[in-house]
Amino acid sequence: MSRDAQGGKAFGILKSQQEEKLEAINKEFLDSPKYADEEDLEDKLETFKQKYMEFDLNDQGEIDLMGLKRMLEKLGVAKTHLELKKILTEVTGGVSETIDYKDFLVMMLGKKSAILRLILMFEDKSKEQEVKPSGPPPRKTFSDLP
Repeated sequence: MSRDAQGGKAFGILKSQQEEKLEAINKEFLDSPKYADEEDLEDKLETFKQKYMEFDLNDQGEIDLMGLKRMLEKLGVAKTHLELKKILTEVTGGVSETIDYKDFLVMMLGKKSAILRLILMFEDKSKEQEVKPSGPPPRKTFSDLP
C-alpha cells in the first residue's frame, strides 16, 4: 500500500485485498469434491463471504473474540465471555483464539450443528419474516393494558 493512500482509500484497498483472499478460499471449496453435493454452493459461499467480511473487524482475515461478541450482539444474542470462548473452541476445535475463514466455512457448510451456525441461520430467517406494519398504529383502550 502506498504512503499517500489514507483513510477511505486505504480501507478500500485493504477490503479488496481481503475479498480476493476470501474469493480464493471460496474457489477451493467450490473445487472440493467434499462439497460437490452442496446445493447452491456458489450463492452460499458469496453470502458467507459478505457476512464474514462484515465481522472481521481488524481486516486480518479472522474473527476474534471481540468480533464474535459484536456479531452476536448485532444479532440480538449477547453472550457472556465464557459462552464466547465456548463458541470459539467449538468452531476451531480448541486450537485457536480466532475464527479464520476456512473454519467459518467448514462450520457453515458442516453437518454439525455449531451454535454460531444456528444463530446466523436464525438471523437470516428472521430477516425474511420481518414485515413492517403500515398505516397508523391500532387504537388502544384501557382494557388492552396488562
